[in-house]
Amino acid sequence: MRSLPLRVGTRASPLALWQTRHFLEIIIGFCPVLRGVNAFEEHPIRTTGDAIQNRRLSEIGGKGLFAKEIHEALLDGRVDFAVHSLKDLETEMPPGIVLACTLKREDARDALILGPGCGLPDAGDPYACLPAGAVIGSSSLRRQSQLLAARPDLQVVTLRGNVQTRLAAIHAGEVTASLLALAGLRRLGLEHEAALALDPEAMVPAAGQGIVAITCREGDTELLELLSGIEDREASAVSKAERALLAALDGSCRTPIGGHARLLPDGILHLTGLVARADGSFLLKRTIHGAVADARRLGTALGEELRLDSPADIFA
Repeated sequence: MRSLPLRVGTRASPLALWQTRHFLEIIIGFCPVLRGVNAFEEHPIRTTGDAIQNRRLSEIGGKGLFAKEIHEALLDGRVDFAVHSLKDLETEMPPGIVLACTLKREDARDALILGPGCGLPDAGDPYACLPAGAVIGSSSLRRQSQLLAARPDLQVVTLRGNVQTRLAAIHAGEVTASLLALAGLRRLGLEHEAALALDPEAMVPAAGQGIVAITCREGDTELLELLSGIEDREASAVSKAERALLAALDGSCRTPIGGHARLLPDGILHLTGLVARADGSFLLKRTIHGAVADARRLGTALGEELRLDSPADIFA
């Protein structure tokens, strides 16, 4: 057995630290010999995505900026493995790093957060509660495109920062409303802030939303074997489908893309994919069904179909 403590890399936000400690509880439960022996050491790492808060990620290099410095720490040996929100990871991992396992998915839906002056939410018409011309705070082009397709009168402005920062901006009336991942709210004990959880077929989530992923070095067979023991099979299946969809679409960081897979009661995998223009003037949504064993093939097939049926400028 390698020397202890094992060093775990993570972003420094409250949500990232919660996810890291949740992962450590799971792995210690799986391997009790690691309990009470100072087996793990947290290494919070400030990423470029965390440092630059006044611009959209699409303007500064995409979601991979939440993992770049963590990948570097893995490759140069400062940490042994790392904990991420799966939706923050690139579709293709850097050379030498592998996605070792995925944990059980929390609710993947987006939540509508309302500020002062909004009406009562209605699941049948979720955006009717927003006043005409309301200012919506969001840094997500995926969310923006779907909002504007439904309500072109809305104005979307950039709102970044951790969950608490964005909630504070809504409470202060800086924006009328926003959308946040329900998973993050639940993990932080803030689910009461959600006025309404949006149907994932209506507001298609980001691929990987609600899933915690663990990465490590490709050649670290001992850790890979340990991490394989806590892999959640359902999370693994749906994440393979969603990430294959992303890979097939190969959109730029300025392309709004959504992907959400789930297992039906009969065990069939159902995948919804979406591509759009940021202004909501084009939005294409399709679904596909198939066997869990074909998760990657289904994601690739749906991605290729969406790409084929979308205007060329979507992927420019």
